Amino acid sequence: MAVQEARGTDGGASGRGHEGGCTCGDCPHGARAGHRRAVAAFLLKRDEFAAGQGLPAAVAHSASASRQWVSEELTQSAEAVAERGRAEGAAWLARLWRRTAYAVWAAVVTLLLVQALTAIGAGWTAARTAGLLAALVVGGSLTAASWFHRARGGVLAPVIGEDNRLSTSRVVAVAWVLFVAYAVLVLVGRLAAASDGAERDALISGLDLARGAGVVTVLAVVCGIAVLVRRVVGLRVLGQRLQKVRADRPRAADLLTDDSGRGNFADIQYVVIGAVALLFAAVRLARRPDQLPDLPWGLAVVVLVSAATYVAGKYAEGGRPVILSVVRSREAGDLDGPIRTGDDIEIRGAGFVPPGAQRADRLSRMVVRIGPVNVHVPLVPVTGGFSNPTDEVLTVPVPADVEPGRVEVQVVTAAGVETNRYAIDVTD
Repeated sequence: MAVQEARGTDGGASGRGHEGGCTCGDCPHGARAGHRRAVAAFLLKRDEFAAGQGLPAAVAHSASASRQWVSEELTQSAEAVAERGRAEGAAWLARLWRRTAYAVWAAVVTLLLVQALTAIGAGWTAARTAGLLAALVVGGSLTAASWFHRARGGVLAPVIGEDNRLSTSRVVAVAWVLFVAYAVLVLVGRLAAASDGAERDALISGLDLARGAGVVTVLAVVCGIAVLVRRVVGLRVLGQRLQKVRADRPRAADLLTDDSGRGNFADIQYVVIGAVALLFAAVRLARRPDQLPDLPWGLAVVVLVSAATYVAGKYAEGGRPVILSVVRSREAGDLDGPIRTGDDIEIRGAGFVPPGAQRADRLSRMVVRIGPVNVHVPLVPVTGGFSNPTDEVLTVPVPADVEPGRVEVQVVTAAGVETNRYAIDVTD
């Protein structure tokens, strides 16, 4: 499919004279189509090189020269894919604010329908009116905020982290903030409509801390964790104890996964338990709209334990990449011997590929310092991926500019984090 798309769309684009990122009105190829076409072309080129096809005769006789040429070609193609991906991400964010506004008002309409259905037989009450008015106020505020942040994803702008991913801690905190604000607005609406003094006193007493201590505690904890996690992640990145690479655009899966897209237990349990507790509080508010939801302390403690687990997971994740050993790379039939200039060395360790940096444009940014010389790690394609570099092993040549003697080897990852230095001996 990738081969067909690369060949078919390339032909169509050349016939129309449009570039892949064109977004004009008469062109059927927008930023998304341009990105898909660039990805298809890259996959086609990678698989052809993996099969030994497409090599020019000038470099086909030398394994090192052909590897370097292939790596440069794939790097250029990967940079084009990354550029298209960034363009698609920016266009997607620019369109997102309308979708978030539609989602907000769809929630308001859903609330109206639920209230109308539950009012059958019971009748329409002042509490239902106050709830609907509170939803209109919250929806209008979110829509206005969405318009002012339309270039950054609308309503989602405050919950998008610095790495362009949805932040789990911020989403949970914002959900509780909006719920508490809605609950207070419901009480405000009822208080404004109350004509009896006893009823007004009862509504005011509904805001007492004794009534909503559980909700207030959970709100304070989740908001504090959102601030704490941002600080912790920032300090660990600056201290080179955590590797972060920027995503093209935020995705809903970011709430439940790590940067590499794998499910993360700490994030999943925090979102699930927070959602369950929030649902319980919403039901309590619907049943007793004359006071803040009295979240039971047992459920509040469960949320606090979940929050502590989430913070502990943030402290535990990541780690600095490390070189464990460096050996001379040996192919079948080669004689054993010391490391010489021109030989390939195999660097063994852990953490060379940061989470989310498995794409070719990120892999091509990896550098190995051998003494004073910076050596870019070559991309070695295989069907469906790359055999070099990997998270545990890197293979690079020792350039002729390296002086014989004892030199230090150090890896610089795509996130800019440096490993420890490992000394090797290079002979003539």
